[in-house]
Amino acid sequence: MTKRTNEGGGAVRRVSDELRVRLSDGAYPLNSFLPSQEKLAQEFGVSRDTVQRALHVLRTEGWIESRQGQGSRVVRRQHIQSSTPRATRSRHPMTLGPLIAEAFERDEVALDIATLTSESLDAHVRVQAERIRARIIAPRRITLRMILPAEKLAMPYPRNKDDQEDPRLPRRLHAITRVHTGSLRTVLDQLRTENLVPSVDLQIRHTELTPTFKLYVINHDEVLHGFYEPILRTVILEDGTEVEAVDVLGLGATLTHHVRDTDPDSAGSAFVNNATRWFESVWKLLACQPQDPRDPEGAPLR
Repeated sequence: MTKRTNEGGGAVRRVSDELRVRLSDGAYPLNSFLPSQEKLAQEFGVSRDTVQRALHVLRTEGWIESRQGQGSRVVRRQHIQSSTPRATRSRHPMTLGPLIAEAFERDEVALDIATLTSESLDAHVRVQAERIRARIIAPRRITLRMILPAEKLAMPYPRNKDDQEDPRLPRRLHAITRVHTGSLRTVLDQLRTENLVPSVDLQIRHTELTPTFKLYVINHDEVLHGFYEPILRTVILEDGTEVEAVDVLGLGATLTHHVRDTDPDSAGSAFVNNATRWFESVWKLLACQPQDPRDPEGAPLR
C-alpha cells in the first residue's frame, strides 16, 4: 500500500464518480478521448495530480486506456440490452440516464429500486431536479422506494484482498451510501418545499440480503436489471491510501431492459411482472426501516 497526500481520496472519488456517470450515459462515446487532464482539472477545480489519480481508478476498472502523448480513450461504457421493441425508439444504445429522464417526464413518477449504494440513482435524480427547476418538465408526484443492504450485514464485498478483516472498505461503502441517500432526500425535499413538485414520497428500507444485482422498476411497466460483477480493483481511501480490493461495479454493470406490453405472456411482460412481485415481497416481508430513530435515512419523506 502507498500513501498519497494533496487533495485526498474525497476529491479523487468526486472526479472519478462524475466521470463514471458521463461514461455510462455516453457523454464520452466509445473510442472517443476524454478532455485533457488540464481541462478536467480546471472544470473540477482540482489539481492535475487528483485528475491523474481519478483516471488511474477508471483505468483499473476498465473504463479507459491511456497512452503516452495520446490521452485517455474510452474502451468501455455501460450497456443496456433490451428484449423489447420499445428499445428501438432510439438509434443510439440505451443507457440509464435517458430512461430515468423519460420516467420524470410523466405526471406521476414511480421508481422501485434495489441497489447497493444508490450512487448512480442520486446522480440521475439530481439531473432531473435541474430539469424541473428549469421548467423543462413538471411531474406532479414522485414516489421512490429503495431497498439497500443493512449496514450490520457482513458482505463478501467490498473487502481488502489481502486482509478480509480490514474494516475500512465496508466503512467506506456505508459512508458512500449515506452521502447519496442524504443527497437524494435533500434534492427531493427541496423540490417539495419549493412547490416544484406537489407530492413527494421517498421511503428507504434495509434488508439482510447481499445485493447480487441492481433492479430498477420504472413507472410500473419498465425494468432495468443487472448483475454486480466481482472484480479486483484499486480503491483510494479518504486519506489517500490505496488498497487492492475485491469490489463490484455498479455504474459499469451491463443492464437488461424489459418492458411490459399488451401481451401478458411476452418475455418483457413476464420479466416485469416477476421483478415487481420480487420487489413487493422483499419490501413487505424482509426489508425494514433503520432501528435507530436518530437515523434520518429511513424516515419517510412525504
